[in-house]
Amino acid sequence: MEDLAAQLDAAVADAAVAVAAAADLDALAVLDTDLLGKKSVVTTVRSHLGGIDPEGRKVVGRRVNEVRTEIEVLVAARRAELAAEARAVVLEAERLDLTEFDRGRRLGHRHVVTQTWERLEDLFVGMGYTVAEGPEIEDEWHNFGALNFPLDHPARDMYDTLYVDHGEPQSTLLRTHTSPVQVRVMETQEPPIYSIMPGRVFRSDTADATHMPVFHQIEGLVVDRGITFGDLAGTLEAFTRAYFGSDFTSRLRPSYFPFTEPSAEFDIQRPDGSWLELAGCGMVHPNVLRAGGLDPEEWSGFAFGFGLDRLALMRHGIDDLRELFRNDHRFLEQF
Repeated sequence: MEDLAAQLDAAVADAAVAVAAAADLDALAVLDTDLLGKKSVVTTVRSHLGGIDPEGRKVVGRRVNEVRTEIEVLVAARRAELAAEARAVVLEAERLDLTEFDRGRRLGHRHVVTQTWERLEDLFVGMGYTVAEGPEIEDEWHNFGALNFPLDHPARDMYDTLYVDHGEPQSTLLRTHTSPVQVRVMETQEPPIYSIMPGRVFRSDTADATHMPVFHQIEGLVVDRGITFGDLAGTLEAFTRAYFGSDFTSRLRPSYFPFTEPSAEFDIQRPDGSWLELAGCGMVHPNVLRAGGLDPEEWSGFAFGFGLDRLALMRHGIDDLRELFRNDHRFLEQF
């Protein structure tokens, strides 16, 4: 019995040395068979258990199981190491250098619209807002109905809206603004809500210096207790100075939008004293709050929306919106 135990102890020691020396997975597979197969020490000792008294058989049998487990652990650990090494070799062989350089200067950079998008996100996140996204293909309810658009509103006409051939006629469309995301946020998030919604929108417009059929918007929504029109005015003034500079200021003029009441146009005053209309805004209409599942007697809020592309034009003094989409590198590399 002592001789069998010694063989088992020696088998573990030899296995540790042999497993550590295995050069690759194929060599380890062969070694695994040698250490635990039919001709292994473990199997040989197990075959002699019948000639040992019951008490000794129990002791040696337990040790056989322990040795087998120890060897299996050694093999598994080495297999994991070799597999990782083999994977690293493959990855290195398949690695592609996608970095392009021109005389030490990296080619390419973020598009001017993307830069504007990220700058606005950073600005509003710094003011405590979160960023929300929604689908570009919308249903009529979220794009119009929940936003208090009457059934006869001209925006529903096919000459303004691009409808998708899905479901009932005029039930699915390419969103005409990012306002549907405001409704989706109210449906899924409990107030207080301080969120912006940047994204791509679509309208049946002819491309010219100020219009494109595909363009970008960024909207904001605030819903909380005790929100007033003064909070809206203060927020937009803070935005104006943060984005355009301390020499700019803002004003609000009465206007109309189906989804806000009261509504206003947001203008900025440039250092030369001239005023420029920039966006629409207002207090969230009670019907819109109800459509979002909120009680207008408990909650109030404001919303605003900018043409993101237009902000890029203004900031950089670009006079033709189409320049942003022509992919002329001579133009784009300026930003």
